This record gives sequence, C-alpha cells and structure tokens, in this order.
Amino acid sequence: MTKEADASVGVDEALAWDARLGWAFGLIADDPAERAAALVRLADVQRNVRDALGRFNEMWRLPLPLGGQDRWRDPAFLQAHEVYVEAGRYSLPNALWNRPPGDIRTWQGLPYALLFLEWEARYPQEWTRHAKEWGTKQNLIQDVAVADHGKTVRTKLTDLVEIVVQRAYRCKDREYLRVARAVDSEDLRSRLETAVGSDNPWARRHAGYVLWLLDRPEVPNTIHVWQNWIAAEARG
Repeated sequence: MTKEADASVGVDEALAWDARLGWAFGLIADDPAERAAALVRLADVQRNVRDALGRFNEMWRLPLPLGGQDRWRDPAFLQAHEVYVEAGRYSLPNALWNRPPGDIRTWQGLPYALLFLEWEARYPQEWTRHAKEWGTKQNLIQDVAVADHGKTVRTKLTDLVEIVVQRAYRCKDREYLRVARAVDSEDLRSRLETAVGSDNPWARRHAGYVLWLLDRPEVPNTIHVWQNWIAAEARG
C-alpha cells in the first residue's frame, strides 16, 4: 500500500471514530451543561451495550448440540456477539478495549484514549460514577508512555502529569511516572518546579518525587522507592 493510500485509510478511520464518539469531548468541557448533555449521551450508549451484552449472555446460556467452543460456529450466537462488540464501539470505555497491535502514535483511537484519561484527571468524580475502569486507565497510561509523540500529544500528556501530581493519590496514578519519563522536557520540569513551590501539600510531595525520579532514570518507580524518598524528605 502506498503512503497516499495509508494516509487515506488513516483519515477514514479518524472520521469513523469521530462519527461514533465525537460527542464524548463534551465529557471534558468546561461548561457543566455541555458535560451533563454528554453524560446523558453516554448513559444511552452504555444502555445499548448492556442490552446487547444481556442478549449475548442469553445466547451463551442456551444449550447447543455440540456445546463448548463449538457454539462459536452457531450463526445466531456469532451475531449476538457481533452486535455486542459493535455497540461497544460507540461507548466508553468499551471502544478503547482490544486496541489493534501496532504503534499507538498512529492509532486513530489515540485522541479518545487521551480524552478518557483527561476526563478521569479533570473530573474524577464524574468519571468514577459513570465509567470507572481502573484496568483501562492503567493500560492506556502504559500504552501512551512512549517517546516521540507529536507536539499536540506531548502537550496533552504533560498537562495530564501536571494535573495528577496536584491531587491526592488515585488508583493507578503511579503509572503517570512512565508518562513523565516519556515526555520529559524543560516545560514539564518547569511545571513540576512550580508545583513543588506551591501551597498544595500533595503537589509539593508528588511533583518533588517525579522530579527526583526524572533525574534518576535507572531507579524503578516502586512502593519501596517511594517510601524511602518520603522518609528521606521527612529527615530533611
């Protein structure tokens, strides 16, 4: 396939993602009314997913002559599964599952992976109430923590690190150290230094730890390392 054909396929895939999930950017809107409308839309598509899953589970429970894995040769069973998978493509977090193999930097779903992470970072209570999925959060953070993203994505990832270090720890936040190391820059370090000098105790502690690890790329980000760093900070 030529580069021109590759680019055309990429554009088509991006448009398809936008057609299915473009509304989801309302989840991170500053306007509460816009977020509320997006949450209503999310509830609708999640209901579709639950209904499709319910029908698929009903098919799963039906006895088949051959049983076991042979049920995957049954057309009605396969159709129920396909309907469930298709419904998930219009919903979060389902649309972000089972990412195809390959470079995440060229994945057309990347903007929506970043959206999901930004939603959790900026509006954690809404995210927890409507789409809590810690495993998805962890997997996405690990996946995006690679070097050589484009400028827009690097800026978004830098923003996410800055937001997360300023709050009390939430499940899987520790994975953001991977992102900080992947997008390490003068801009990120300047933001972390500002956080260290702020009146926010969470920001001072978390940002200080991230800066310390950025200067020591060989040191693993483990609970033991964190506890030793905290103890050393307490001793002055």
